[in-house]
Amino acid sequence: MKVLVIGAGNMGSAFVKQLHAAGHQVSVTARDSAKASALAEQYKGVRAVPADNAANDAEAIVVATAAADAAAALKTVGSLGKVVIDISNPLTADYMGLTLGHSTSASEELAKAVPGAEVVKAFNTVFAQVLAGGADFGNGRKVSVFVASDSAHAKQTAITLAASMGFETIDAGGLKNARYLEPLGGLNVYFGYGAGLGTAIAPTWIHKA
Repeated sequence: MKVLVIGAGNMGSAFVKQLHAAGHQVSVTARDSAKASALAEQYKGVRAVPADNAANDAEAIVVATAAADAAAALKTVGSLGKVVIDISNPLTADYMGLTLGHSTSASEELAKAVPGAEVVKAFNTVFAQVLAGGADFGNGRKVSVFVASDSAHAKQTAITLAASMGFETIDAGGLKNARYLEPLGGLNVYFGYGAGLGTAIAPTWIHKA
């Protein structure tokens, strides 16, 4: 699959690594073009591209930016009748709370800001360290990726990408359920940093046999 990653920070870098390893055609763009180029040079076939029209030949876009920057970043990359994977959590400056919730979510606000995009919430409960390290948590356990969207095509695209990287996927319903997934992501951040458990953690749902 042709995938554009927006952002060359910790999460963007982890996505480029794992998508490349899974055999996808990956391009990356970032506000800091030198950082995007340095990232792309680590992987044969990955391209660093300028933002203008970067999305035109992509089948999916991963927005690896802060929630507050996602809409503006998307609007710079051209054609947006695409699957857009929103991985963000609308965290406060101290990372210990959310800036919105209950009646909306960062993903729903992104969908409003970029009409025509097929927005899907996914990977917001996965730390960059976990994503970069791969889906296998040992003892036969896989890291879970919760996927929520109003678009069946977008949801299946995100599920396909996650599965290709080895992750377990959990269908989390429509995009409004990002209102639940984002607090779950915030709780994961609290456990990781506030409670001192570190970032080698991830939530999942288990089924009784």
